[in-house]
Amino acid sequence: MEQNALLQLSHISKRYKTQLALKDISMTLRKGEILGFLGPSGAGKTTTIKIITGQLRPTSGEAKILGTDSSNMDASIYEKIGVVSDNSGIYEKMTVWQNLSCFAKIWRVSNARIEEVLRQVGMSDYKKQPAGKLSKGQKQRLVLARAVLHKPRILFLDEPTSGLDPSTAIAIHKMLLDLRQEGMAVFLTTHNMEEAEKLCDHVSLLYQGTIVEDGSPQEICLKYNKRKRYHLLLNGSSEEIVLEQTPENAVKISEWMQKDMIQRLHSCEPTLESVFLQVTGAPLVSL
Repeated sequence: MEQNALLQLSHISKRYKTQLALKDISMTLRKGEILGFLGPSGAGKTTTIKIITGQLRPTSGEAKILGTDSSNMDASIYEKIGVVSDNSGIYEKMTVWQNLSCFAKIWRVSNARIEEVLRQVGMSDYKKQPAGKLSKGQKQRLVLARAVLHKPRILFLDEPTSGLDPSTAIAIHKMLLDLRQEGMAVFLTTHNMEEAEKLCDHVSLLYQGTIVEDGSPQEICLKYNKRKRYHLLLNGSSEEIVLEQTPENAVKISEWMQKDMIQRLHSCEPTLESVFLQVTGAPLVSL
């Protein structure tokens, strides 16, 4: 296993009877890194997480987590990971504090740590609130608080901000970046490419069980920036100008800049979403 790697997949495939759900998947997650595993619903993201966390066995290949084969994980490994998925439940009749207290006893975590994670997720004012009366966004924050309560080395997030309002999503993004800064590794699955570009150090684009592109968001977008163009808004105008990158247009832009005529100028490299469409011919949407 590669040095500093907390998770390493080598040529993982998974077959369900006649359906090949995953095809030769390889990737590495290191300490203090957010890895985005990106693709539409049905691409194989959840199957991959289940293999990594020992819930499914791969048909072929090897998945190692914290140096251990995922097919032979014991309790000591589960104590070092956290999982947030779309079926992560809460005890609705218990208060927010009681929900966390139950798991704090299992993980041998202090009450001070419960207070800390409640502050991190912005739920300190709701600790006496029954969990069943929380909004969807508040419930998601509670699930995230529970997943990081024991300071796991790897945090698995399966569509963590799906359906949440923008302010809650931003709060969760901030927390994830803070956790990364503390050295936690995050394995994020999502079909939200904007979210991935904002958070991820490394991304793998998954389509029909195959990784079709891999690298940092910037590397991937620049790789497919074949047609270099610039958007400009000149002073006194309400319509943007789009110019190809040519020697003639470079002179024109330079002249406008010297005369202080440019109000806004930015390049037009593709987004991860447009790259996905270009590579697969399919839009990246949740089906």
